[in-house]
Formats: sequence, C-alpha cells, structure tokens
Amino acid sequence: MKKITLALLFSTLAFTAAQAVAADDLAAIKSSGTITFGTEGTYAPYTFHDEIDKLVGFDVDLGRAVAQKLGVKAKFIEGRWDGLIAGLDGKRYDAVINQVGITPERQAKYDFSKPYIDSKVVLITRDDNTTIKNFSDLKGQKSAQSLTSNYSQLASKYGADIVPTDSFTQSIGLVITGRAAATFNDNLSFLDFKKHQPNVKVKVAASEPANAPSGILVRKNQTALVDAINKALDEIKVDGTYKTISLRYFGQDVSQ
Repeated sequence: MKKITLALLFSTLAFTAAQAVAADDLAAIKSSGTITFGTEGTYAPYTFHDEIDKLVGFDVDLGRAVAQKLGVKAKFIEGRWDGLIAGLDGKRYDAVINQVGITPERQAKYDFSKPYIDSKVVLITRDDNTTIKNFSDLKGQKSAQSLTSNYSQLASKYGADIVPTDSFTQSIGLVITGRAAATFNDNLSFLDFKKHQPNVKVKVAASEPANAPSGILVRKNQTALVDAINKALDEIKVDGTYKTISLRYFGQDVSQ
C-alpha cells in the first residue's frame, strides 16, 4: 500500500511539474517581452527577404501581429526547412511559423494553433512536359521536395522518387533544368513565383485542395501558449489586420 501511495504521489508531482513547465513557456515569453519564431526566410510569399534584405512575408507579418496582440515583440531565427522543426525541439525558439501543415504525424509530437491559412496543392512541371497531366502520372518520376515536408509525403504517396531539396526555389530550379520532372507546392507560392519570374517555363499540371492546412507550431503540452496565440489570431481577423496582410501579399483576403 505504501508503494502504491508513493507511486501515486510521484505521479501527481510529475503531472503538476509538467503543467508548471507548460505554463512557464507563455510566462517566460511575457517576462522576456519577446516571442521567438523559427522560419525559413527563403519561401516567398510567406517568409523571404525583400530587395533591401529585410525579412518579410505573409507568415512574418502575421507572426509580428500575433506578437503585438500578446504584448511582446517578435524575433525570427532563420533556418533550412528540414531542420526547422528540430530547432523547436532544441528550444532555439518558442514557435515555428512557416506554412507548417497540420498533419496527424506532427500533432502526435507537437501542438498547433488553429489553422491560419489553407491553399491548394499544385503539381508543377516544365511547360513542355506532356507526360504528367495529373497526380497519378507522377509514379516513377522524380519529384523535387524538402524531405520532411507534407508535399514530400504526398509525392511519395503517388509513387514519385524524391529528389531532396532545401527550398521551393531549388525545387523549381531542378524542374527547369530537367533534373526532376515535377515538384509539389501550394498555389499561392507558385503564383508569387510567376509574378516575379513570368518568363520561367513552368506550369501547373494538376491541383487539388491542400492535404493539410497550416498552423503555428509549438512544443507539446503548451495549452496556455496555444490559447493565447489562437486568441491573437481571432483578434487579428476581427480588427482587419489579417485582411491587410493578405492583400499585401496575395491581392485578396485568404482568411478562412
């Protein structure tokens, strides 16, 4: 009986300690006056550098707006996509804002805010490619993708051979040079790419609704932080900030 009582006591203490740690993340952010986000900085129009090398983008501006609602400043640490989520595990930052798809696999290890954007998945090929007309045509073809992205999982699902890349720009480059037949990404990124490089010979061969809407990623059991971020996202939509950011980067309101 004594062993059972002690076991229950230790279990209760561990649970209480876990709750305290979870609560401390938001408290630490408030105390420091800064929320730190991990992001790529190479993925237009979501997170990229403008002509004067300032970090900008839909996700960057949204992160700054969320921080303002939390009463703190936003700080961004840039990194390659395939190491971005691992940086959260290493506590390099408090959250990741980088079009992170909300998938069951990620939800098992991390917490997410509510979705803040959803877009179509597009299959991009060279404009002279007549072989790939839909997703099923990708079987046995090379698809250029970041290995840990949900687009890589989607390409594998359709039987593609994955060519690893570090960014959307690199993926497009491999398609243009013929080192890959195609790449998956979202339609808003593709439209932004074509807006800035209209003469590049690529096209959308097929599209479908996104396989995963995107959310702000945080460490597991961060209920207080998730609730605070969700409240901030709601307020941003109500007061028109979200619409303003949408129009700035997409020319239309993309709120859900």
